[in-house]
Parts: sequence; structure tokens; C-alpha cells
Amino acid sequence: MNITIVGAGRAGSAFSLALARAGHRVTLVHHDDPIPLEDAQVVLLCVPDGEVAATSARLAPSASRVVAHVAGSLTLAALAGHPRVASLHPLVPLPTGERGAARLVGATYCVAGDRAAADLVTSLGGRPITLADDQRALYHATAAVAANHLVALMAQVGDLAEAAGLDLDDFLPLARLALADVAELGPTAALTGPASRGDVATIDAHLAAMPAAQRATYVALARAAFDVAERQRARTPA
Repeated sequence: MNITIVGAGRAGSAFSLALARAGHRVTLVHHDDPIPLEDAQVVLLCVPDGEVAATSARLAPSASRVVAHVAGSLTLAALAGHPRVASLHPLVPLPTGERGAARLVGATYCVAGDRAAADLVTSLGGRPITLADDQRALYHATAAVAANHLVALMAQVGDLAEAAGLDLDDFLPLARLALADVAELGPTAALTGPASRGDVATIDAHLAAMPAAQRATYVALARAAFDVAERQRARTPA
């Protein structure tokens, strides 16, 4: 398939590498450069969500090509005016082009619109899923929590470790084991620590010991952990 990718950032670079390795003919351009449309069967918009509609509007409508975006939170309405539209959003983080390209192979993708989107996913060995338009924002919010918020949490772990005279690397094995427990047991059964046993005194000691700037995040997550603990207790036979 002949594919023009608009946007040479992390997502665009990752898709360019992955699709080219899958045998497609790929042209990659920056979002503010002229967009070559000759022979393009798919124009894949890998631009920031807020620029999808404006970038789409720069393209002349044609029944001979599909205009698609990779924005998880947007519906096909952002591509209004084109006769053939699609979207494909990968459920993997794309921190760099090379690392992202490897992750796009075999990934899960939320797809919509023209069959070309599912065909591209299949060519990458991926698994397509579909959602209703009114589910897109919540789907994307869930993805943000699963990836972005997890990274932010580990940044806090690093800050607290440094305040204690240690390093993030000292705590990464603990985090990996906890996430493995979630995968194997589910989050309710995987919860351990003071919240799981209702130990408010220990949590108060944590708050007293940590830098003030870290307390709000700790309190918010401790409350969430208490909610999980309630579910844990509700499922435990008396």
C-alpha cells in the first residue's frame, strides 16, 4: 500500500518505520510541509489531536484515497469532508521512533471507518478492536491512566527515593513485581501495604516524613488504595 504519513514526531516516525518494514511504500513529511498525494492510497495523520481537523482540511477530497488519523480521543468527525476516512490508535507507548516501531508490531489498535485501517493493523500483525463514538474519550482516558499516569507515579517514586538518599532503580523491582501481581491476580487481590490492612498510623507517618510537595499525590492514591482494600475485604469470606 502507498502511504503518506503527515507528522514526523514520535508517532509518525514509529509508524513510518513499522509500515515500511511491513512492506508498504511510505512517504514521511512534517505536518507543516507540502503533503504529496500522488499515488497515495492512505494519508495517515500523525499530528497532535488539536491539529487533525486543520491538517485534514488542507487535503483535497478524493474517493481514491483514505484519510486517517491516529488520535485515540477523536472520532471520524475530525476528518469531515473526505469520502473515505478511518482511524487507528495503538495501545502502546511510543517514546521514540525506533522503540515505537517495534511496539507497533503485534499491538492492539482501536480502529474505525474504512477497511484500510484494519488492513494496516493486520499487516503489522496487530489486533483490531472497535468502539462506539461515545466511548472514545473514556477509552483514551483509560489509556492515559495506564501509561502516562503510571510514568508520573514512577517519577514520584524517584523523587521520594532521592529524598531518602536512594535511587529509582532500588524500587523498580518492587514496582515490576506489583504490576506482575496485578496481571496474574487482579488489582484487588494484588494490593498489599498499609491501606490493605487499614493502617492509618503508618500512612500518617509516611506523610510526616515526606517532602510537602509530594503529599497531595500520596493522599489521593492512598484514598484510592483504601477503596481497593474495601473491595478486597468485601470479597474475602468471613
